Parts: sequence; structure tokens; C-alpha cells
Amino acid sequence: MSVGGRGTLPVRPKGSPVATPWQWASLWRAPHRLAFFSGVLLLIASAAWWAVVQVDRVSGVFGLSYAVSPTLTHAAVMTLGFMPLFFAGFLFTAGPKWLGVDAPDARAITPALALQVAGWLLWLAGAHLHQDVAVAGVLLAAAGLGTQNLRFWRLWRASRVPDRVHATVVALGGTLGALCAAGIGVALLLGEWSVALALVHTALWGFIVATFVAVAHRMIPFFTSGVLPMIEVWRPFWVLWLMLAAVVLEIASVWLMLAGWGEGTAWRLLRGALELGIGGVLVWLAWVWGLVQSLKIRLLAMLHVGFVWFGLSLLLSGLSQWLLAAGGVPTLGLGALHALTMGFLGSTMLAMVTRVACGHSGRALVADATVWTLFWGLQVAVLLRIAGTLPGGSGLWLAAAALTWAGVVLVWGGRLANWFGRPRADGRPG
Repeated sequence: MSVGGRGTLPVRPKGSPVATPWQWASLWRAPHRLAFFSGVLLLIASAAWWAVVQVDRVSGVFGLSYAVSPTLTHAAVMTLGFMPLFFAGFLFTAGPKWLGVDAPDARAITPALALQVAGWLLWLAGAHLHQDVAVAGVLLAAAGLGTQNLRFWRLWRASRVPDRVHATVVALGGTLGALCAAGIGVALLLGEWSVALALVHTALWGFIVATFVAVAHRMIPFFTSGVLPMIEVWRPFWVLWLMLAAVVLEIASVWLMLAGWGEGTAWRLLRGALELGIGGVLVWLAWVWGLVQSLKIRLLAMLHVGFVWFGLSLLLSGLSQWLLAAGGVPTLGLGALHALTMGFLGSTMLAMVTRVACGHSGRALVADATVWTLFWGLQVAVLLRIAGTLPGGSGLWLAAAALTWAGVVLVWGGRLANWFGRPRADGRPG
């Protein structure tokens, strides 16, 4: 089975099972099925909610009221909601192979996943009903994430492989994420909204981005060399340390800003220089890892384009800091944030989850016409969102970005959810 670019799904071989009805029980056949299905459910719910909010902002058609700031609600669920569920599907499928240990079955991780889904749905409801409902939701989600991460730590501890660097980064990030989720609830109870938002940004960088860079450092060169033999597996650890240095820089910036120490000209110039430098290295790294060569193979290209957005987000952020130091308008910062979240994290999520879902559902490892179209729809959504942050940008840009994002994830997520509730296409177990 090869990673292809323009191929279609394989024809069902003789003797394989005929199409069967979608069944809930199929979700418990493997950890990735249940975890990815949970992630898809929450992704669609959060995307639909945000699209409604944005449409209401420009039209007033829904007349929404809020008990919790929609900005905080959106930031928290988009950071800590569906992403850890997708992490669970990957970490309890590929993670045990990294660590050389037995993987847990789907039932073992069910409580952790259920707490997170229920918690974040309560969080969305509480944003409109009552702050206490939202607090209860985020604390439930924190308990679920903590339980999930504890199970991964147990796999880590049972491992005897000499190289556990990437797994250690992931486990530490998960610990920070669970603490931040709990901290958001406590901050809301204390009325410290700015602290709650700082915790969201801390979790974004210290948990979500750190996990993505660990996986990217380990897997992108491996995937590329497996399909493009002329590209050598090149992943020196200084690259990982550089990306994690960017994580530390951004977390420090969050708390310096909260303390009122991050608005001085000297700090903005220094931060901007560091972001521009690291961003430039990451764009160069995307080239070294085979960006141009990967464009011939859709599924691989999706991973590489996603990684380019990481470098671009830091370049945009660095430019924003220098413009602010010169007395400019603070607009590019939000563009940089969404280049990171929608561009890097969103594109990489779509590529990685598609790859795992195809491989573990008995389908060819390809991005077919549907996935390829959705991927470029996602890129349009990123550009629309960045355009909405520029001077003169209106709420219509934001509504268009939210509707495009919601459309992409609805089609993509609905397709995968259909796969997870059915037997493998090749008739094999799993």
C-alpha cells in the first residue's frame, strides 16, 4: 500500500465483507476510532457554534446573549477541546509503537474521552446560560484530559526504549494542558478573565504546539523519506530544541504581557527579532524536508504546507512586534495567531488524522479529490481570517472564514465518522 497523490480508493477485494450498517459498537474496535470520532463530534459542534456567533455579530439574526466572553469561549474550546481527542487517537495508536509497549483498548480510554466531550459541550452551553455551567464544563474536561495524560504517562513509564524524547515532550505538554484547563475554571470563579485567557494561550503553546512540533520532528522526515527516497531522514535534535524554544518564548510573552512588562519597545524589538529568526529557520527547514518534492503527493504536501504555516506565523508575529515598536496598529498579531492555529495546526490535523484514518480503515494512504479540495478550502479559510485582521477588515471577513471552516470540518468530519462506525474496508480486524 503506497502513499499516493491522485489515486482513488481501492476496489474491494474478492471475499471481503459487503457493506454493513453503521454501528456504535464499531467505535470500540480500536482506540483511534473512538478518540477520532469524539474529536470529530466536538470539532463540528465548536465550528458550527462559532459560525453562528460570527453570523450573529454581522446580522443580529440570532440575538445571542453571553454569560462568558465569546472570545474566551472560542479560544478555549478551539485550543483544548477537539485537539486533545485527536491526540488520544494518535498517541494510543502510534505512541505505544514509539515506546515499545502494548496499546490500551478503546474501553480503557472511554472515561477520559467522555469527560472531555461532555465537559466542552457544557462549556459551550454555559457560555450562553450561566458562567457556573461553563466552569463545571471546563473542570470536567480538565479531569478527562488529566486522566488521558496519566494513562500516557503509564505507557511512558513502562517503556524500556532508549529514545523517549518525543514521548516525554508530549507527556509534559499534556500535563501542562490539564493544569491550564483546570486553571481556566478557577480563574473564572475568581473573576480573573485575563488570567483565564493567558492560561488558554499557555496551553496553546505549551501543550498543543509542543505536541505538534514533537510529532512533526519525528514523523514528517520519516513520512517524506518513505515516499521520496531521494530525501534523507534528517531530524537533528537542535531543530526540536529550536521549535521548543519558540514555545517557551511565546509562553513567556503571554505572562509578561499580563504583568504589563511586555509592551516596552526594547522587549518588542527583541521578541520580534527572535520570532523572525526562528520563523525564517522553520521556512528553510520546510524546504530541506522536501517541500517542493512533496507537492507531487497530496497527503505529504498537506503535511509540508501545514508546517510552512508554522514558520509564517512566527514571521508575521515578529513583523507585528516591530511594527508595534514603531508605533503601528496591533493588527498582524491576530493574523499570526490564526496562521498558527488554523494554518499550522488545522492543516496538520487534517493531514495526520486523514492518514491514520485511511491506514487503519483498510483504505489506501491517499488524499483523494474530496480531501484535497477540503484541504484547499481550509487554506481559503485561513486567508479569509488573516484578511479580517488587516486594517479596514470587516466582520464579514470573519463570518466568511468561520463559515468556510465550518463547511470544511463538517464534510471532512462527517466522512470520517462514517468510516469509524463501519468495519475496515479490507476486511481485516481493527
